[in-house]
Amino acid sequence: MKAIPSPIIYRSISEFMRDLDLPKPLHPLIALVNYDAEKVGHDLVGHSFMIDFYKISFKRDFSGHIRYGQDYYDFEEGGMAFLAPNQVVTMSGEESCLDGYILLFHADLIRNYPLGKTIQQYGFFTYAVKEALFLSDKEKKKIDGLFANIADELDNNTDAFSQDVLVSQIELLLNYSNRFYNRQFLTRKAIHHDLITQMNTYLESRFADQSGGIPTVPEVAGHLQVSPRYLTDMLRSLTGQSAQQHIHDRLIERAKMILSTTRLTIAEVAYQLGFEHPQSFNKLFKRHTNLAPNVFRKSFN
Repeated sequence: MKAIPSPIIYRSISEFMRDLDLPKPLHPLIALVNYDAEKVGHDLVGHSFMIDFYKISFKRDFSGHIRYGQDYYDFEEGGMAFLAPNQVVTMSGEESCLDGYILLFHADLIRNYPLGKTIQQYGFFTYAVKEALFLSDKEKKKIDGLFANIADELDNNTDAFSQDVLVSQIELLLNYSNRFYNRQFLTRKAIHHDLITQMNTYLESRFADQSGGIPTVPEVAGHLQVSPRYLTDMLRSLTGQSAQQHIHDRLIERAKMILSTTRLTIAEVAYQLGFEHPQSFNKLFKRHTNLAPNVFRKSFN
C-alpha cells in the first residue's frame, strides 16, 4: 500500500512565504499577499500542509473550481475562506492565479489583545472549504477596502501604534465577515431549510435505532456533509438554537410521543432513546419541559 505523505508543517510565516516564492514579510507575525502584485509559486501545489497561524483568503474574482474531497465547488463569484492554526489543507493549482488577497497572522500578534480571547467566537475559522463566504459586489468592495487599509499600515514605518492598528483592522475584518455570513444564512434559506429537513429525517431514523446511542453534533454534521460549527451557526441564525439544542428538542419530542402512546417504563423509554442511564433522561426531560417524565405521562391518563 502506498504511504500517504505527511503534511508539511510551517511554524513561521516567513518560512511559508519563502516556499511560496514570495518576498519576506515586513512583520514577522503578519503578512499580506496581494495577488495583483505577486504571483504565488507552484512548489506547494498538490501538497498538504499545516500552518501554525491564521490564514484568510479573499478571492475577488476567480474563474474556476476549488477541489474539496471528491467534489469541486464553484468560486466564480469570488468569496472568502478562513483557516485556523493547525488545520491540514491542500493547495490547488488554481490558488496560484487568483485575484485578491491572502492575510496571514500569528496568534502571538493578538495574544495580548481582547481579540486573542474572542477569536474563538468566529466559528467560520473551522468551516469546511465548501462553506466559504460568498460575497455580493457591494460586500466585495467593503472587504477590498479593509484589506487595502491593512496593506497601507504594513507599508508604513513601524511605530508604537502599529500593532494596535493592525489588530483593530483584523478585528474589523472579522466582524464584517460575521455580518456577511449571517446574511448568507438568511439569503440561502431554501438550501438551509432543506438541510434542516434532512437533519430531522436523520434524527428520526437514529431515534428509532435503539443500538446507536444519542446522536452527537459531529455525527449529524458528518451525515449532512457540513462542519459541526457551520451546522450550529446556521441553525442559530435561522432558529435561534445550537445544533445540540436542536437535537435535544427533537429527542424530547420523540420522548413525549413514546410516553403518551406506550406503556414502556421510564427506564425503557430512556434506553430506547439511547441513554445509558435513566437518570440522565429524567434530568434532560425535566429541564426542557419542567415536568418529570412520569408526571408528563400521568397528564395523559
